Order: sequence, then structure tokens, then C-alpha cells
Amino acid sequence: MTFVTQGVSTFDLGGIGHVFADRTALGLPAFDFAVCAEEPGPMRTDLGLSLHVEFGLDHLAKADLIILMPYGEESPPPFSPAVVTALRSAHRHGAIIAGFCTGSFLLAATGLLDGRRATTHWCLAKDLAAAYPEVTVVADALYIDEGSVITGAGAASSVDMCLYLLRREYGASVANAVAREMVVAPHRDGGQAQYIARPVPADDDERFTSAIDWARSNLDEPMSVNDLATHALMSPRTFTRRFRDTMGTTPHSWLLSQRLNHAEELLETTGLQIEEIAHRVGYNSVAVFREQFVKRRGLSPRAYRQRFGHHDDMAARAPREQKSAGRVQEKPGRLHDRRGPVCRGG
Repeated sequence: MTFVTQGVSTFDLGGIGHVFADRTALGLPAFDFAVCAEEPGPMRTDLGLSLHVEFGLDHLAKADLIILMPYGEESPPPFSPAVVTALRSAHRHGAIIAGFCTGSFLLAATGLLDGRRATTHWCLAKDLAAAYPEVTVVADALYIDEGSVITGAGAASSVDMCLYLLRREYGASVANAVAREMVVAPHRDGGQAQYIARPVPADDDERFTSAIDWARSNLDEPMSVNDLATHALMSPRTFTRRFRDTMGTTPHSWLLSQRLNHAEELLETTGLQIEEIAHRVGYNSVAVFREQFVKRRGLSPRAYRQRFGHHDDMAARAPREQKSAGRVQEKPGRLHDRRGPVCRGG
């Protein structure tokens, strides 16, 4: 469910609609995507296009996920008490509420962000912090997860935020499949800092990209910043500086993210033993792998597989694990009422 106001961003509405489009033919989850406003009826987008909104505030009570869309005005309009009350009620009854760009201001107006971290477009961060001092504004994040409330930055980061929600609720393979169909990156590393204008040398782009590709293709191997710098034909100091400028994070943090992303996919789509998966993503110590995985996902690798594993594929690949797993349970996802079977194995 998306909540819109006058001047809603056409770009963002189209992007989010595409994330939650019907892809059941590809074996992906089904979503009931709808648009609502304070009052149903005609509405103008930021491009002057006419949008007919069918649903009103009463529809929010039926939503599992509510996304507060950016509006076209430079300063936030006054948010009506009816809207604030409806959003608080939906959240109280279990809805996840996400806002990005200027939509983060409406989410903050509900009080649901008080005492929590939040983000918005980098150029609006100071305004958000001044308007809502109880909110800790993180200006350089693409999105921030605070459980049942999520905030995102501006424009294309709405896709990042929604893909993250798919990954969180349905696992890496679903998010990656949607991203692949949309021809976008399933996960962008770093924050908004990498998109703020700054001079970046271009003469070594090909060498730098080649080093990144090499790292992604060799996640099972131990590698250091020196190894990456060698492949990029740079000094370690130059490579690290270039990496921060381009990726918005450190080589170490990026590499850890890549290893654990790949681990998630292996847990979902194969019946490999946890120890084998740890080795395939570059961990000599299974204990360290488990520790890092829990820090990232809040679940152990075994629990992650129980929640997101694809039963049919795992049954074919690992009959021994399937035998010990017990019965298969149907487990509904939070964002819709239909979900594939989850294998209770490990």
C-alpha cells in the first residue's frame, strides 16, 4: 500500500509499483499493490499527470506494508490529524510503515520515529532534524531499518529500500530475482555520501572495476586490501581512498557484505552443510561465520535456512538433511497472504 498526497513523485510511484509488480509467473510471491490518499479521487503528480486514487484512509487498516510517498512541495505540508491517526492505528495493528525522501517527514509526524534513527534525502536532513528533534537523523544512509518503521533517502533509494524489505521478509533469492528482472543492483553498498558530487579520477576506472569483479568471483579465497590493490594496480592507500569515494564504505566492510550475501543465497537455494557454505564464502572458522551471520541477519544460518530455504531444491540436493528436518510447514510472509513452503532443515 502506498500513501500519496498532491504532487506525488511519478518516478518513485512507478519504481515502487515495479518492485511489487505481479511476478507469480516467475514463481515469486504475490503482492496486492494499491494506492490510497486522504480522500479518494483525482490527484496531480509532480509532472502534472492526473492520477485517480481509488482508496481512502480506511484502506490503511488492511495493509501489511504502508509506504509514504514523497510529495512535490519543497517544504512539508501540514499533516492532517486524520492521516496521523490512521497511520498510528495501522502501525499499532501490525503494519510496517516506510517513508523516504519527504515521506520521512510524515512518518516523523506520527511520533513513531521518536527515539529512533531515520534518514531522508541528504539535502533535507538538517530540516528533518530541526523539525523533529526527538529523531536521530542519519544523513548519509540509503535506508535505516528500525523494525516496524523504515526510512529511506531520495529518488532511486526507494528501490533500494523496497528490495531490502523483500530481502528481510522473504530472503535473498526473492529480492535478487526481483532486482534481476528490474535490471538493478540487488544491494548497493555504502550510503548517500557516494552520490554527493565530488571529484573522482576516471583514468583508473577499468582497473578498479576489474578488481571488484575479481573479488566477487573469488569469495571463497582469503583476500586483503593489498590483494585488491594489486589487482587494481594501485597502492593500498590509493585503493582504499578510491574505494571509499566510489563505494561509500571500506573494502573490509564491503567484502564482508559480499560474503554474507552469497551465504544467504546458498542457504536458501542449496542443501549444503553450514560448514561447507562457510568455506565457500571464505571463512576458515565456522564459529566466526555464524557470529558474523547473526550480527548481520539477527538469525543463525540454520534458523535463516528454516525461514527462507526453498524446500523443493533442498530436498533434491540434500536428502539426508530433508530426512532429519521433519515435516514442512506453510509459513505466511508479513507482506501478503501467500508464501511458499519453508524447509525446517539445517
